[in-house]
Amino acid sequence: MAVDYAALKKGGWMRQKQKGKFALRVHVIGGTLTSEQLEGIQKVAKKYGKGYVHLTARQSLEIPWMDEKDIEDIKKDLAEYGVYPSVCGPRVRTTTACQGNATCPSACIDTQDLAKKIDKRYFARELPGKFKFGVTGCQNNCLKTEENDIGIKGAERVEWRSDKCIQCGVCVKACRENALKLEDGKIVLDKDKCSFCGRCEKSCPVDAWDVYPGYIVSWGGLFGNHIHRGENIVPFFEGEDKLFKLCDATIDFFAANAIAGDRLQFAIDRYGQDRFNELIRKVYNEE
Repeated sequence: MAVDYAALKKGGWMRQKQKGKFALRVHVIGGTLTSEQLEGIQKVAKKYGKGYVHLTARQSLEIPWMDEKDIEDIKKDLAEYGVYPSVCGPRVRTTTACQGNATCPSACIDTQDLAKKIDKRYFARELPGKFKFGVTGCQNNCLKTEENDIGIKGAERVEWRSDKCIQCGVCVKACRENALKLEDGKIVLDKDKCSFCGRCEKSCPVDAWDVYPGYIVSWGGLFGNHIHRGENIVPFFEGEDKLFKLCDATIDFFAANAIAGDRLQFAIDRYGQDRFNELIRKVYNEE
């Protein structure tokens, strides 16, 4: 029986240069695996492969040297540990994410929770070309969100609380954008300079800031044969519902306007950047 290599690739099985051998790409969400999942991957790599795995550039794992005849047994063994194949080809790929505010003192949002929601909503959706989401917790941008078709950066809007402030000036020193000044016993925020990084409130010893988490989103990132920095089309905004409306609109646009092998930016270029920006801003402004 002929092997359907296209179907195998769709299911995360990538042909090696060695005949009959595959590297299995494992489905990892936000770069996180449990110790139990790691145990299962270790056992499969040792039993069916050469006892090692490869860490991909997008926070996944590949188990190389898998034999064609063992594919079903491998899938069964991994499933016992809650591990499943990922996808390749023209569809929504695994979402990458940093650890977020569950552990990182710089992060403004729960990136792991958001990555799981994105994965549940979009993962493996069939599209004309590959589509990548990346989520980072703050302006440190550890996940390099602008390399993704949609990049999501956690951010914070802040408001100074005069009743709690002790005028220590720590927040002014912490601000890297020179957006804060201490004048006549008051903190003055230049909103035009603010990058929504949240360093002011995180450095404050007396919690003299009200905090409103939100997002800074970029569209059209590429980093491969073609390089394009994702662009910010709308300003900082709050609300997960609005975020997913924008993501839905982008996915729908890509499905309707892309051709085989496209990335989002290629479809935008043909459609017109200004027209696409207008489409996104319209969704952004909807109540």
